[in-house]
Amino acid sequence: MSTLTYTIVADGLAFPEGPVVMEDGSVIVVELAAGRITRCWNGGKEAIAEVGGGPNGAAIGPDGALYVCNSGGIDLMRLQNATGPGSEGRIERVDLHTGKVERLYEATPAAPLSAPNDLVFDDAGQLWFTDLGKHHDGVHEQSALYRCAPDGSALHQVHLARSYNGVGLSPDGSTLYIADTHEAALYRTTVAAPETRELVARLDGGVELDSLAVTAAGNICVARIRRGGIVTFAPDGRHAACEFPDPYTTNIAFGGEDMRTAWITLSATGMLVRTTWPEPGLRLRFTA
Repeated sequence: MSTLTYTIVADGLAFPEGPVVMEDGSVIVVELAAGRITRCWNGGKEAIAEVGGGPNGAAIGPDGALYVCNSGGIDLMRLQNATGPGSEGRIERVDLHTGKVERLYEATPAAPLSAPNDLVFDDAGQLWFTDLGKHHDGVHEQSALYRCAPDGSALHQVHLARSYNGVGLSPDGSTLYIADTHEAALYRTTVAAPETRELVARLDGGVELDSLAVTAAGNICVARIRRGGIVTFAPDGRHAACEFPDPYTTNIAFGGEDMRTAWITLSATGMLVRTTWPEPGLRLRFTA
């Protein structure tokens, strides 16, 4: 177990998640507990859009807009998803110039989305996202992996799961990695044939897994909750952890000229922090 020194980029955030590193050096995060999209930089932060609900993962799409997984909201006092009017899970598009929010998907032909959580774009511009499944009143709704078009024209359920969360692509774009929260497991599948999956590794010790980012060398850095940290998995399943002093260490994103700057969300304490990572992160397919 190792630790890294870090710098606080922004604090006072309402359960920040989904960091997106921008070309100008700022970082966009969602504030899950406030239903807000916020841009952060050293010494400052500003609201970009009010999306409501519970925004989670975020990513820049082929058109330069911000795409957001919105679970519909979460009751942080009971750590379960919100229910009732306005709590619908959805995929949203946010125009970063105007702040306009557009709902792209709320349901498949068979059923409504439950709690969309994290997303990634592949080389062809397809959007892959996970649906964690709402947990409320002792019930856990179905979790799944989805593939869709970013223009709102087509949504396909790929396969079902227990509690899918983080999702990311290998450097060559052929392999999709998915973290399962309650199983504390990392899985992989392929973009070409995603209906089946393979276990990479599983953690023990009462921890859970959240979002992830992939390095240039193909390692998978997964945020660990309950016992805060980032766990780096090699594709063969070997892994090592780096601790952070927040039980809800939820996301990591890479940037900087050498891609060795890591931005990490410490959600329980409301902070976005920055540190130097031991290896370069992978450049994402689309940026703005």
